[in-house]
Amino acid sequence: MAIEANQIVSIEYEVRDGDTVVDSNIGGAPLVFMFGKGQIIPGLENGIKNMAIGEKGDVHVKAEDAYGVYNEEAVEELPREQFAGIELEMGMSLYGQGEDGSTVQVIVKEIGEDTVVIDFNHPLAGKALMFTVAINNIRDASAEEVMSGVPVENMVDDSGCCGTGGGSGCGCH
Repeated sequence: MAIEANQIVSIEYEVRDGDTVVDSNIGGAPLVFMFGKGQIIPGLENGIKNMAIGEKGDVHVKAEDAYGVYNEEAVEELPREQFAGIELEMGMSLYGQGEDGSTVQVIVKEIGEDTVVIDFNHPLAGKALMFTVAINNIRDASAEEVMSGVPVENMVDDSGCCGTGGGSGCGCH
C-alpha cells in the first residue's frame, strides 16, 4: 500500500555521492516528516512512496530531484571587507541571511587580495545521490499535525524540547 499525503513517516537513511557517505542518521534519531508536504527532497519522497514499514531499499535520486542542477550564476564575487573578522578558508561553509530572511549557506570558492568568491549553490547541487533508506514507521497524522504540518515528534514545547518525552537537554531531532 502506498504512503499517502499527510501520513507521518519515520526513516533511517544513508546518502552517498558516489562512494562517499555525505549524510546519515543510522544509529541516531530517525528523520520524521509529513509525506506530501515537501519536507524532504522530491526524489527521495517519490522513491519511498511504495515502501512499507520495515522495508529497506536503495533510492537513486537525480540532481534535479535532489538539490537541483548546479547554477553558475549563483557564484558571486564580493568585497573581502564584507568578511571582516572571519578567518576565511577555501571550501568553508558560511551562513548568512537571505533577502527573504531565511538562513543561507554559502561555500568559499576563492580568496583573493580584495575579493572573495562565494557559491550560493547547495553543496550537493548538481549531484545524483544514492539513498539507502529503511522505513521505521508510517502513521496517520493527527488533525493538529495536518494543520501545522509538523509531526508531534518534531514539535517544540515551551521548554524548547521536541515532543520526544525527553527532559532538559532532550535534543530535538
